Amino acid sequence: MFFLRTVLRSSAPEGWRVTHEMTVWLDDRNRPEPDVLVVAASAMRPDMSETFYRPEDIALAIEIVSPESVERDHEVKSPKYARAGIKNLWLVERDGEGMIAYVYVLDPLTGDYSLVGTFGERLKVSVPFDIDIDFTRLDEYD
Repeated sequence: MFFLRTVLRSSAPEGWRVTHEMTVWLDDRNRPEPDVLVVAASAMRPDMSETFYRPEDIALAIEIVSPESVERDHEVKSPKYARAGIKNLWLVERDGEGMIAYVYVLDPLTGDYSLVGTFGERLKVSVPFDIDIDFTRLDEYD
């Protein structure tokens, strides 16, 4: 989580902030907490007192999938994020000694996520902005 947060902070253009472990207000009964979020800077209060973000302020939600969160991250949270209109979702998990990232984008016609790609040692995408992550450097951030 801290690796992704650090790398994304160095990639985020003006107007976007990277944060972690903040809830997303989907409705009165649903406030899930993605592991990492890329959020519009305009959604952040100057005193940083916000306790949640709204889906329209989120460019990217990332879930770090662990063995005990597979079902929750894949089958519960992902559809909720899609229904709320969060445009980009990554599910990142261990793959043996390395990492694998599943990158999804919201399909505006179906309202569901479509898999853009599966990335192992290197994740390079242009949405929501240019991002180039070398997962082989993960150990440098322990």
